[in-house]
Amino acid sequence: VQLQASGGGLVQPGGALRLSCAASGTRFSAKAVGWFRQAPGKQRELVASLESGGRTKYAGFVKGRFTISRDNTKNTVYLQMNSLKPEDAAVYYCNVGRGGDHFSLPGYWGKGTQVTVSS
Repeated sequence: VQLQASGGGLVQPGGALRLSCAASGTRFSAKAVGWFRQAPGKQRELVASLESGGRTKYAGFVKGRFTISRDNTKNTVYLQMNSLKPEDAAVYYCNVGRGGDHFSLPGYWGKGTQVTVSS
């Protein structure tokens, strides 16, 4: 399984970014997908996940600001991030589960994409 994330960058506080992650080598539509992040000196943490059946889960610190979605025709998962805060700065990693539900995460990791939130 290969995952290629993109869309990170530098954004001002209050700004928005959209991360994308294209997957290959897996039956994407049948798998749960997720985004994790890791800030310097901190553990990697779950940001959002999306089951194959459409159920979503969000970390409390992003609820209402971030939206996870998927396009199974493109084998791609997205993370729309709005109202970004400096504390959202981290390396963001996409993940594809070994099954279709949240419990299958984390599964396969892609390389991360850096998000920097600074004025």
